[in-house]
Amino acid sequence: MNILASLRTRAARVAAAALLGAGIGIAAHAQPAAPARDAATALPGDSVYRLAAALTDQNGRNFRLDERRGRPMLVSMFYTSCQFVCPMLIESIRDVEQQLSPAEREHVGVLLVSIDPEHDTVAVLKRTSDQRAGDPARWTLARTDAASVRKLAAVLGIQYRALGNGEFNHTTAILLLDPQGRIVARSSKLGGAEPGFVQRVRAAARAAPSGA
Repeated sequence: MNILASLRTRAARVAAAALLGAGIGIAAHAQPAAPARDAATALPGDSVYRLAAALTDQNGRNFRLDERRGRPMLVSMFYTSCQFVCPMLIESIRDVEQQLSPAEREHVGVLLVSIDPEHDTVAVLKRTSDQRAGDPARWTLARTDAASVRKLAAVLGIQYRALGNGEFNHTTAILLLDPQGRIVARSSKLGGAEPGFVQRVRAAARAAPSGA
């Protein structure tokens, strides 16, 4: 990595950490103070899971991002009415999974968050999950409020913009998070699994804590 790329990477990490910290600050004002976490269980400063966001999955269950800690996760953002790119994105995640052994696959979760919460209701997410997603025990399709969508997209480095016809322009990216929610790999390839990315996912699965 050259010096310029290194500086850009450091700047991106600082910006993401600042946004995560801002999200935590907002949550602290909105909710009663929670007991302080033990130092051994506290999330690292660059963890995506530090973002205060309440989500709802395809089964109507409410959860927080930090509830996904403990296992490697493949994370991306999409919207269900997308006719081309998002279906390819989902297929790319399925292709990554197919490159894993059954034991490795069991250690890896998948989280897809909608960028269109106005239209992607729980019922719509459930239908999409049944039609397109993988194992429902490991795949979660979720929605959250518009403000949290913007924050999560910023932390993940995903850009999106609503168009006048109801469609969205958006970044296609699959992020690999380690068990503590840190971004450790990224793939933008559609139409098949990127070999280097699969290797990172496989390594993360093999290193996952027992029982994850």
